[in-house]
Amino acid sequence: MASQSVDKDIYRNYLNAEEVKNIEWRYAAPPNYDVVNKLFEEGRTKIWPPGSLEENVQNLVKTWEMEIFHKTNLDDFKTLDPKKYTFSLNGRKALTLQEVGKLGGYNPLLQTSLPEKFRGYNPDKETADSSHRSFTTTFPRGFALEIFQVYSGPPVIVFKFRHWGYMEGPFKGHAPTGEIVQFYGMAIFELDEQEKIVKVEFFYDPGELLGGLLKSESLDGSAEEPSTSCPVLRNTG
Repeated sequence: MASQSVDKDIYRNYLNAEEVKNIEWRYAAPPNYDVVNKLFEEGRTKIWPPGSLEENVQNLVKTWEMEIFHKTNLDDFKTLDPKKYTFSLNGRKALTLQEVGKLGGYNPLLQTSLPEKFRGYNPDKETADSSHRSFTTTFPRGFALEIFQVYSGPPVIVFKFRHWGYMEGPFKGHAPTGEIVQFYGMAIFELDEQEKIVKVEFFYDPGELLGGLLKSESLDGSAEEPSTSCPVLRNTG
């Protein structure tokens, strides 16, 4: 859960007691990744040597993900250049950091060309807050990330990744299954001469994630997510 008391995170930079001060956090406090770190350590398939390219890339991606999901002030970003940064999914039109900030962390990652009537989750109609609420409710232990393989190092980093979690809460009116939900993908991170991320491209099938969340029976025969109070904000990555 998000907490005002922050110890140094061993997988993410810029998350120690000193560096979280004076940051504009989306949810009013710095994130705490203790729960998802445990999930990561229990479920990872790779343990990279300290200081290896793979470990450095894994920590960079986790730190980048933390900033995208939890920071709102462009001046607070450390992993990327907010003026140059762009993001794209599966070759779509690139989004600026400001555009990503308005959409939230999840919606840019779940863009789809499916007609609306076939969308079990519609990123065009979700807000930053509604999407965060949906996924943190569904994955109360978080959604872990591991780097599976690194094909090239800086300044153009190409890697394969795995993302996984356990569906232990409802999603859009569908009952929790308790089963693992996971997907694999490829990504390209381009860094500038200051080692700041300026371009991110992801390639994967969002249906691999959503298929695992929408296969269970609807709760009370409804396709809508039941109303709840704001859940504890557990984290991705």
